[in-house]
Amino acid sequence: MTTAPLPLEGLRVLDLSTVVAGPVIARNLGDFGAEVIKVEHPVHGDSSRALGYKVRGESLWWKTVNRNKLPITLNLADPRGAELCRELAKRSDVLVENFRPGTLERWGLGPEVLLGDNPRLVITRVSGFGQDGPYAGRPGFGTLAESLSGFAGTHGEEGGPPQLPAIALADESAGIWGTMATLMALLHRERNGGAGQVVDVSLYEPLFAMLGPLPALYDLTGQESTRLGNRMPFTAPRGAYVTADGHWIGVSGTSPAVAHRILAAVGRPELVEDPRFATNDARLEHAEELDAIIAEWVGRHSLDEALAAFEAADAAAAPIYRMADVFTDPHFAARGTITRVPDEDLGEIAMADVVPRLSVSPGRVRWAGGALGAANNQVYREVLGLDDAQIARLRAEGTI
Repeated sequence: MTTAPLPLEGLRVLDLSTVVAGPVIARNLGDFGAEVIKVEHPVHGDSSRALGYKVRGESLWWKTVNRNKLPITLNLADPRGAELCRELAKRSDVLVENFRPGTLERWGLGPEVLLGDNPRLVITRVSGFGQDGPYAGRPGFGTLAESLSGFAGTHGEEGGPPQLPAIALADESAGIWGTMATLMALLHRERNGGAGQVVDVSLYEPLFAMLGPLPALYDLTGQESTRLGNRMPFTAPRGAYVTADGHWIGVSGTSPAVAHRILAAVGRPELVEDPRFATNDARLEHAEELDAIIAEWVGRHSLDEALAAFEAADAAAAPIYRMADVFTDPHFAARGTITRVPDEDLGEIAMADVVPRLSVSPGRVRWAGGALGAANNQVYREVLGLDDAQIARLRAEGTI
């Protein structure tokens, strides 16, 4: 394991956010060395502690999304708690929050207050629909963003209902874009006189941005993207095909050369000259016929036989993995895509390692999400200079 300095060492992040999107931003910064102070309500904690998959009563969402953080408790709705938050924000470089718009302002912690205290602060605000506009006050859940953004409307079987993703796609994508935007704001601060700013990240806009040319297509032609199952509206062949031994393979022929190699792999090189399949437009027009040809061939071969044929033809195909396959795959192992993290509750936790990879100063997972208030003494002593008596009084009063 590398011991090189982490690129964001010396940066302090105050993470007031909950569940997934905001905490992902703070986690990404922590993965690369930022000191992340994770603030939770003294009684309820972050709701991700009770979210989804659990082992021995411990939430795996909490353990993975809040790794590399220092968990403290603080009641932000309490005036004394808000005052302590202001003191922490004065000593921080970034503050991340994802309350419904207007909540921080109601607690006396709006950007005008925080930036007045600390003009260098970058305030990253995550919400379902952004900080302004007619939908700003609506509850901001990932499913709503996946629906309203247009994303779910493009997914599903042909002629069937829209398909919502089975993962926290809106939250994770907002987390990625929010991380990028926060780093941009920090770079601007360093290059342009040290001023902080507010970063406004919605859940729906990153997904809308991922639709690529679909807005332009509709604006110019009135054409809507239709649901095509595993096919794509702009390239063929593309699909998922089941093998004779019950495994699935994903195949894509985005470029003409790769499409030709796929036809060679399934034993039909002559179809390259067939007018139905000679060009991408023709293949799209006859996508069902093309799918049937590939499906018939794949269905007569085992997974190993099919993959060997695609590899020999230098065609684009891969097995569609279950998690059990991921854990035994040699490429995942060689790259260290999965890391194992010691944990006081579960002994050891496997999770995705830090992405992306830096050649000189890569990020590291140093610890998993910790117990509620585990870093209270450390943070309140070292960052705010409180003594044991003051910390004990705050705890007794329910402020922390």
